[in-house]
Amino acid sequence: MKLIIAIIKPERLEAVKQELYKADVNLMTVNEVLGHGRQMGVTEVYRGVKEMGNLLRKIRLEIAVNEHFVEPTINAIMKGGGTGEIGDGKIFVLNLFDCIRIGTGERGGEAIG
Repeated sequence: MKLIIAIIKPERLEAVKQELYKADVNLMTVNEVLGHGRQMGVTEVYRGVKEMGNLLRKIRLEIAVNEHFVEPTINAIMKGGGTGEIGDGKIFVLNLFDCIRIGTGERGGEAIG
């Protein structure tokens, strides 16, 4: 089991979701976050408002998957989130030691869904 964390541009969220659905990945957690990478000081326009400086609006996706879904998930995020421009984001893949479904007590890969 792996936990995939992706930081993407807010305007790419719908495209990423559509690619994930095509890859049969339907379970995810989405958060609005602030941060910056190497593009410090770059001006971006978000919802018609210019933002400049240290912290830019980004979307953080967290997706727990079984082993055979790792590469399809990564590929879907890259396809939907990539624009070829600076600030497209990052994908982190972490080992997930356990997962427990609260309602049923299922553990491991079955709990992921």
